Amino acid sequence: MASASGYYAAMATNTRRIKATPEQVWDVLADGWLYPLWVVGASRMREVDDTWPAVGAQLHHSVGTWPMLIDDTTEVVESTPGSTLVLHARAWPTGVAQVTIRLEAAGVETDLSIEEDAISGPAVLMPKPIRDLQLAWRNTESLRRLAYVAERRSAGRTSAS
Repeated sequence: MASASGYYAAMATNTRRIKATPEQVWDVLADGWLYPLWVVGASRMREVDDTWPAVGAQLHHSVGTWPMLIDDTTEVVESTPGSTLVLHARAWPTGVAQVTIRLEAAGVETDLSIEEDAISGPAVLMPKPIRDLQLAWRNTESLRRLAYVAERRSAGRTSAS
């Protein structure tokens, strides 16, 4: 996102090596119904567009805990299967975040990174170092959860083969 001075601010970035191939990790990302299993803050899915994770497809999810659930959406803005997924995640009342997920093969494993930052709404008013701290904590846990799902699925496939 361009600042008033014209330069682009970097997003908060977290990376983790996952013991699964990029295709196996992508399979988890491509199943929108699994979103609340690995995204910190997402509590339930209401609907997944049939075209997920194609550009323009949306996840209809809720955030928070009962009885304070807020219904929101996440939309795909870029999708390269097995490689990159860029999302606009709405989180009312804080605004919209851009989330970029990158998968890179590391032998039979995957280096997975998540970059995230607010792009609109009141959250952009928060100083970037404070946003980055919160996002780093949240996305460390999201990557841990995503690794658990992908690695367990991967182990199940290899042990059954």
